[in-house]
Amino acid sequence: MSDSSFLSSIKKALTSGSPSEDSVTPEANAVHPYENGESSELWEDESFWDADETVAMVGSMMVHLIVILSLALVQLQNPVDDEAVVMIAPPPEYEETVDLIEEIVVSDQPQVEIGSDALAEFDMAEASAATFAEIANMVSPVDLEPTDLGDIMVNKMFSQPVAPQDRLVDQKGRVGQGTAGASGAVDQITFEVMQAAEERPTLIVWLFDQSGSLTRQRQDIRDRFDRIYEELGMLREQLDSKTAGEDPNDPSEARVLTSIIGFGEKVQLFTEEPTADLDLIKQTVADIPVDNSGTERVFTAIESAAKQYNSLRRSNGPRGPKRNVMFVVVTDERGDDAHLLESSIGSCRKWGIPVYVVGVPAPFGREHTLVKYVDPDPEYDQTPQWAQVDQGPETFLPERVQLSFTGNFEQEPVIDSGFGPYGLTRLCYETGGIYFTVHPNRNVSREVRRGEIDAFTADLRAFFDPTAMARYRPDYLSPQDYVKAVKRSPLRQALIAAAQIKNVNGIQRPQTRFVKRNEAGLAQALTTAQQDAAKLEPVLIQLAATLEQGLKDRDEEESLRWLAGFDLAYGRVLAQKVRTETYNAILAKAKRGMPFENEKNNTWVLKPADEITVGSKWQREADTAREFLERVVAEHKGTPWAMLAEKELEVPIGWVWTETFTDLSPPRTNRGNNGNNNRPPRDDQKRMIKRAPKRPVPKL
Repeated sequence: MSDSSFLSSIKKALTSGSPSEDSVTPEANAVHPYENGESSELWEDESFWDADETVAMVGSMMVHLIVILSLALVQLQNPVDDEAVVMIAPPPEYEETVDLIEEIVVSDQPQVEIGSDALAEFDMAEASAATFAEIANMVSPVDLEPTDLGDIMVNKMFSQPVAPQDRLVDQKGRVGQGTAGASGAVDQITFEVMQAAEERPTLIVWLFDQSGSLTRQRQDIRDRFDRIYEELGMLREQLDSKTAGEDPNDPSEARVLTSIIGFGEKVQLFTEEPTADLDLIKQTVADIPVDNSGTERVFTAIESAAKQYNSLRRSNGPRGPKRNVMFVVVTDERGDDAHLLESSIGSCRKWGIPVYVVGVPAPFGREHTLVKYVDPDPEYDQTPQWAQVDQGPETFLPERVQLSFTGNFEQEPVIDSGFGPYGLTRLCYETGGIYFTVHPNRNVSREVRRGEIDAFTADLRAFFDPTAMARYRPDYLSPQDYVKAVKRSPLRQALIAAAQIKNVNGIQRPQTRFVKRNEAGLAQALTTAQQDAAKLEPVLIQLAATLEQGLKDRDEEESLRWLAGFDLAYGRVLAQKVRTETYNAILAKAKRGMPFENEKNNTWVLKPADEITVGSKWQREADTAREFLERVVAEHKGTPWAMLAEKELEVPIGWVWTETFTDLSPPRTNRGNNGNNNRPPRDDQKRMIKRAPKRPVPKL
């Protein structure tokens, strides 16, 4: 086919319609431009715009272009936030000014920025910036059931607080702030009240424990109110220029108001309306009745107070809430309604209410301690008595293995943990408050003798420097997060499991002197002495096996507190295990017969020694025990763990036999009072001193 015929057929196919072969059209008779020698480009241009396909393509492009332009003009719909607030304000006027520093004032208050210097009396330096922890300290986490797919921790989403949270955002409270008396804690609280009152009018709610053991502390705080309100009065004068519209005689407009609540078995509101009358406040505190029920519902009181005064924390337009609200709890126990801890934290955080606690130190790794009780009524016997109270532990679960030095763990001297009881301390920590550990006999330089303990004070024999203890703060997590963190670490699991084993009482007074009257009598005495050791051995073996499960994870543990607790527990368990098992073994060896080196001697005496003479297995365990205990002393100086490790190292681990002579002759009887005259008769009735009546210790 020639080029001209091929082009002619293409042109014919592109023409509109489909005419038959017999039909004749004007176009058929026309002469093709190409045949006349015209340019092919001219033909192509004319045929392109005459084609139907070209018209369709152009039309489609126009439609798509219109659609694209229409979509570009459509505004995307965003979800509407009903609670969003739109602020409209005129543009600020900027004026270039230069501020000169005229005076520098050094504050003696604790700093809250990274890198600040912390004083011992004000606990540790704190970070106000956001920090990323292994476990989020969120409110009310969801406790998920464990699955085979992995251990995933999810925290419950919580609603936006109703009140401003400027005190709680990325900022936790302070814990373990030690003071020698309640007055020192109250002075620090006064400073916190003044700071709050500078921002807006403030209500301070005092919640007093009504138990008998708090009688003297309530008195001390009441006597301190004069100083508190004198300073707050000075603050009011300084703010007169800012609060010119306030009526000082109108209680509702007073800069600082006070409310008094008491709690014991019940919660009582002693001020129907908040007041600024100092005399009324002092009289109300003085008239608080004593509750002898022995029950302290402290978290119930906090929940009730939050419901009572949450209206003051509701948003009041652009000015925010009507008042700041602060809770100050005065108690010497941990509280008997700990199941309300999480809801108390939630309520206080929701309304932006910080909680301050004037409390007591928690005993290290214990639930109970003894309080020196003296009858507050001078008409009765003033002889000191000791009553058990619940003041610990400082952690959610006990983290200390209950090993004793004297044979009975409960009867040993109690030492300070450096922190308050877990529940109340965590409440302060989560709400941005402070927990004050008050003890009038606090002394970090030496041990405190029992005779030095003041009345209504816990019997704590040793205290520790807050600066050293700052790095050993307990994990103030929710119960669910605490348990999950423990489950992820074999070391922590092992320590917690070992701490759950109770009644690990050692041999109180091991028999060490054995007189040989005959072979049978000596063998019987040795067998009897072995029985006490045989009872203790299975418990110590169980403890050692439990703690060994955590050895594989020891190098991965980063917490100083958990490392100190584990090393102390493992070192002490091994030491007492070797001490008990070698005692049993050396007695068994003696039953097989031991000749005296001196024929005149008839008595074997067992003395503690670092020498292991009955087996290399126990020698290896003894060396391991010393290694762990010495590590605790070296790496955790100035802590309860180091103190207990030093005490354990003072007791030799092994035993050694020595021999001596015992006179078996019968003692001579004393006849005739050795010629001494008889004592003159005494008139006991006349010599009898009249004593005041004595009352039993009430429940504290």
